[in-house]
Order: sequence, then structure tokens, then C-alpha cells
Amino acid sequence: MTNNRTKGTAMPERVLRWIVASVEAASEVHHVQQLQGGISSLIHRITLRRSGVEESYVVRQFNNEDWLREEPDLAWHEAESLRHAERLAIPTPKLIAYDETGEHGNVPALLMSHLNGSVVLEPRDKQGWIHGLASTLVTIHNSDTDDFPWKYATYQNLEKLEAPAWGKDRAMWQQVIDYVKRPRPAFPPRFIHRDYHPTNVLWANGEVSGVVDWVNACVGPAGIDVGHCRVNLAQLYDVETADAFLTAYQQEAGESFRYDPYWDLVSLTDILFGPPQVYAGWTALGFTGLTDALIADRLEEYAKSLVERIAR
Repeated sequence: MTNNRTKGTAMPERVLRWIVASVEAASEVHHVQQLQGGISSLIHRITLRRSGVEESYVVRQFNNEDWLREEPDLAWHEAESLRHAERLAIPTPKLIAYDETGEHGNVPALLMSHLNGSVVLEPRDKQGWIHGLASTLVTIHNSDTDDFPWKYATYQNLEKLEAPAWGKDRAMWQQVIDYVKRPRPAFPPRFIHRDYHPTNVLWANGEVSGVVDWVNACVGPAGIDVGHCRVNLAQLYDVETADAFLTAYQQEAGESFRYDPYWDLVSLTDILFGPPQVYAGWTALGFTGLTDALIADRLEEYAKSLVERIAR
């Protein structure tokens, strides 16, 4: 096994041996490249060569100790999510192998196929881009749930949730907190991505070429995926873009989706862990112009728009 690794992206030999054995023992590691965008785990593109033919794979190493303490089954979870996602009418990574306990490396890992395409955060055709995001999400939600074992849960303890100290309009934020503490509305169970936002969607030639990062997939309300994408769009751009995505999703989903602002508000509170910060995944992908203060202002404006919705 020979290696031609990109500078600064060394990977343990035992992990490389596991990758080769999982794909084809006669292969050689030709190239290793760390991929940008992942902030909760290490992600590398591995190019193998056999008989002069090269093929790329992606290995994800779960090296976040806090995350592993909370969810020790991360590798298995994503493996099962990828198996389920194979049924979708959209490209998703194909599971090759997974190491749930870190037996073949220092940490749990997952090996999957590589998808062509790249993340687009500055689209030339923004309306087409928004509709692509929306229609892809509708396709995910149209999948059957079967007996998929992971079920939706909030990231926050809603009973202990308080209005954020950084918020300028304390009364408005208290309305947000009070609303999410209401009884959860009933919802038809859907297979949801649970981390659906622009940096997890790949594009090629103006079309969606794949959806990645399935480690949080579960059965839950479609509104949580919609809400999570909306709160990301509000931070990246503005409330108008978040609203345009909702409109596009509603048009694509038709009668299968009933909008309830509750899920938007829960998605907003799900990210309220301390003062707002620019998401490192955006800057890693070259998106500029954001500051912590701007993110705080945009979240405030988005929260205000949601409070106005529940007052209608």
C-alpha cells in the first residue's frame, strides 16, 4: 500500500489499512485530502488506485469527545441512516463500512462513497437554488419511516430554557420561550435529516447532486427540518430568504405539509447555546462578510418575524 498524501492531512496507517480492506485488498492509497466544512468530526477524501483506475471515498472520524459521550453510537447511527437514505430518489453517500468502537483507529469512523458536487452558498440563480433546496427536502420527507429506531428530540431542555441574555428585545424573546414551552403539536412522523441546511447539500451544473451528513437522521416532524434550514438561511442571508424557502417547500409539498410556526420557534431555540457566533463551517467554505454581531441582529429579526406569525 503506497500513499501520496496531501500535506497536513496525515492519517494513521491502521485506519488506511481498514479502508483498503473494506474496499478492495488489492487497492493502494493514492491520495488523502481533508475536506472543509465539517466542524464536529474529521472528514477526509480518500482516493484509491487499483489496476490504474482511481476511485474516491469519504471517511468520517468522530473525534469530538463531548459528542461521543452524549451519543456513543454515532457511527452506527449514521450507517443506518445511510442505509435508509439509499431508498431516496436523490443521491446520498453509499455506506461501505463503519467502525463503531474505534477498533481500527483511535475513534469511531464511517467509510462511504464520495459524491460529486460542491456546496453553493452564493448562487447565481438564488430562486432556483431555494427551490432546489426545498424540493430535495420534500423528497426526503416522502420516504417511509418503517421502524427506523432513532426518534426526534429537542437539543434543549425546553422547561429550563430562558430568554437569551444577549437579546435586545427581552419581551419578544420571552414570547418565543413561552411559546415553545406549550404542549407539542401533533405531527405525522417523517424520516427527517435533522441537520438540513445549505452546507449539507451538494450541487453540480445548477442541480442538487447529493445530500450529506446523515448522522442526526431520525423520525420526527417535517417542520423541524424546514425550521432548521430556515434559521440557517436567516443567519446567512436574511428573513426574506428564509421565508422564500418556506414558500417553496409549501408549494412542493402541497397538502402533505401543514405549516406550524411552533417548529420554527423550536428550531430557533435549539441553537441558543450562548451568544451568537458565525458558524465555522461557513467560513471554512469561504463565505465571508459575517460577524457575530450581524448574526445576533439577524436572529433577532428572524425571531421577531416568527412572533408576528404566531400573533396572526
